[in-house]
Amino acid sequence: MKYFFLPALMFLFMMASCQQQPEISDWRGPNRDGIYTEKGLMQKWPDKGPDLLWSVKGLGYGHSSVAVIGDRVFVTGVKDTIASMGALFVFDAQGNRLYEKEYGKDFSLNFHGTRSTPVVVDDLIYIESGMGAVYCLNTENGEEVWSKDFILDFGADSVIQFGNSESVLINGDHLICVPGARENNVVALNRFTGETIWSCAGEGEIATYNSPILIEHNGLKLVVAMTSESVMGIDAQTGEKYWRVEQVQQNRIHANTPLYADGKILVVTAGRTKNSGMVQFQLSEDGKSVSEVWRNNKFINLMGGLIQMDTCLYGSSYLKKDWQVINWNTGETMNQNKEFGGGSVIYADKRFYCYAEREGEVALARADPEGFEIISRFSVPEGTAEHWAHLVIHNGVLYVRHGDSLMAYNIKAKA
Repeated sequence: MKYFFLPALMFLFMMASCQQQPEISDWRGPNRDGIYTEKGLMQKWPDKGPDLLWSVKGLGYGHSSVAVIGDRVFVTGVKDTIASMGALFVFDAQGNRLYEKEYGKDFSLNFHGTRSTPVVVDDLIYIESGMGAVYCLNTENGEEVWSKDFILDFGADSVIQFGNSESVLINGDHLICVPGARENNVVALNRFTGETIWSCAGEGEIATYNSPILIEHNGLKLVVAMTSESVMGIDAQTGEKYWRVEQVQQNRIHANTPLYADGKILVVTAGRTKNSGMVQFQLSEDGKSVSEVWRNNKFINLMGGLIQMDTCLYGSSYLKKDWQVINWNTGETMNQNKEFGGGSVIYADKRFYCYAEREGEVALARADPEGFEIISRFSVPEGTAEHWAHLVIHNGVLYVRHGDSLMAYNIKAKA
């Protein structure tokens, strides 16, 4: 009998091995940590910056970054603040517009424009509007597959002050988001149908502005999600809440996505009170509780994100020319650079890519525990309003979204 079953087992193994993983374009890179896996990139730019491959205008108001899969580039914007309709724009790799599709109301109450960066999985794109609705669209033509409204479908009281800004989290067939309702505080939906799989009441606190992360800790899949006043650890399969830690900020803006490494979680918010600022938590062995390791109330980073590598954190103070190297294990500042304006940061191929939100400059930097050095820089030539969209790298191209405009730069190293 064992000889009969052997070929069948081998066949099943081969079939499972041939199943391809879904192609995903996610917020701040494949692991939501700002680190892109691109190689073969320039280690120094020409004096005027990398070559501009193409640019497009007419995106309207928007602070969302682009999503890129294969040879398609996806970005959202609000062209008319009176109608306030959000639109999905799709371009090919040469910047030719393939189509434009309105999906529903988006945000125009203050700091007009789209917030959430779209998440693309194979042939489906997921957009969370600033008005608190999730849309699943077909990438081929932008047609709606399903949609859910946080107020109408989940009982949220209202749209949060500056507009919902999270990028939804994908876990296999699950889509996880934070409506911030009293009962349906964090929910998992079937990403193909929009049907609710589980709902977590959490603490019933309103939503905030960041995106949840999915971590695997000693075999436990855990969603780390934030609301206006707390950080929570939730079982990714069942929705059971395991732990909650108070994290406050005066204006309730927690805009930075948490980071995870070595069994530790880092949360970075602005604030100098007891339960605010930058804090690191140690997960218990089973992941069902946390304890505080250290807290830094001096370093203020509102929404630029940080990069965690080895024993260090890298990022800037909010709106200041102050880029810091911070000890991952203690929270203490090791080095500073005050030559470049504060803003967002991503990383690829031994270099940091910094985007100064006040000055509208992009810089290439080299950093390690010994220091933070600006190597090259250029001014963003097009666009409108705030420089808030985070940078994106895909296939040797650096995408810079500035309000109404999108620019694509060639950052591949020359052969």
